[in-house]
Amino acid sequence: MKALTLFAALPLIAVSLGGAEAASRKAQVPNRFDGNWSIEVITESGSCDRAYRYGVRIEQGQASYPGGDFQISGRVTPNGAVRATISNSLGSANVVGRLAAGGYGNGTWTASGSNQCRGRWNAERRG
Repeated sequence: MKALTLFAALPLIAVSLGGAEAASRKAQVPNRFDGNWSIEVITESGSCDRAYRYGVRIEQGQASYPGGDFQISGRVTPNGAVRATISNSLGSANVVGRLAAGGYGNGTWTASGSNQCRGRWNAERRG
């Protein structure tokens, strides 16, 4: 079992909608980044495993991953800017980057806690 599950899921993206009014408004309009995404995570320094690939679903701006071994908070702005924090018992990781309407995205991540790693991520829409 990999001890670095947190860092494997670094680019997962969640949208923080704010109040109930904002949530109901968003529920009526699909987010242009909704769909299935394939995320590649690459470690460039530190002791985290070298690379991972995960399937992520974004629905109504909320990211989900069936593993559920971590907590995600963050947001994707209307122009695709990504800023998120992913955490579990090993520590946390800050994720920044951008998704594009053309179905691609990329960015960087930096982890703190028991594993001090950093790297980059690439995303591709799968449906």
